[in-house]
Amino acid sequence: MKFCTFRQKDVEQVGIVSSDYQAVYALKELNITINKMEELIENYTALKEEILINRDQLTPIPLDQVELLAPIPHPKHDVLCVGLNYQLHALESAKFAGREYQKPEHPVYFSKRVNQAVGPNGRIPAHANITEKLDYEVELAVIMGKTCSKLAPEEVFDAIFGYTIANDVSARDIQMAYGQYMFGKGLDGFAPMGPWIATKDEFPEPPHLNLKTYVNGELRQDSNTSDLIFDLPYMISELSQGMTLETGDILMTGTPAGVGMGFIPPRFLKVGDEVICEVEGIGQLRNTVG
Repeated sequence: MKFCTFRQKDVEQVGIVSSDYQAVYALKELNITINKMEELIENYTALKEEILINRDQLTPIPLDQVELLAPIPHPKHDVLCVGLNYQLHALESAKFAGREYQKPEHPVYFSKRVNQAVGPNGRIPAHANITEKLDYEVELAVIMGKTCSKLAPEEVFDAIFGYTIANDVSARDIQMAYGQYMFGKGLDGFAPMGPWIATKDEFPEPPHLNLKTYVNGELRQDSNTSDLIFDLPYMISELSQGMTLETGDILMTGTPAGVGMGFIPPRFLKVGDEVICEVEGIGQLRNTVG
């Protein structure tokens, strides 16, 4: 199933996405007291059967009559991220930074501050007062399904709720100037996510999914999660050895080659650009720079 967070008549709700992606069904029709996505994730095991049995009886609300929000608009914690996790992207990043490429021995972890995640069709702030090198990064984002620690790699998929699409928007000039990722990737509006969460049972383990990014209709990124240097069991197990992962926590898993800084000359985003991030089996996340 696919679950979304949407706003209708100034009321935020959690809903089920129809199989043709043309409508949503409000969970409140089932008399389920779920006000936000984290509550659904927390109680999903107990509610899943009831939702499956009754969802076809719910009243469809056409998608064009609601505003889709990021599935988790206000993450409880900063989003966990991993950088340089596709080999060709690691290579283009090294070239941009003027250094020799070396395959990483360990994942490059960092956190991304997200006061509010930008939803589908939302605006990516240009922050033109502090950056001239605005970039895009399509990523598969993992949504944790339960609180856990010290997971073995073979236990990781049992702890996942599902997946969504994320765009790890980055200010490359800030990132390079400060020599770390926090500031250049943590500006307001730099975490578009959505359009919904697809539950893990829709995918194999591990999920081998095509990822693409289009800028103004031009294909820029085109790869597959099978090319990850460090896979989901490795990363999530490793992180959990020393930090507790909680229900609703989000992990962005890295981006493939084709980001703006990888072109010669670089092709950074500008005001008015439309960015579409696509992940197979989930859908498209469409945003405009403004």
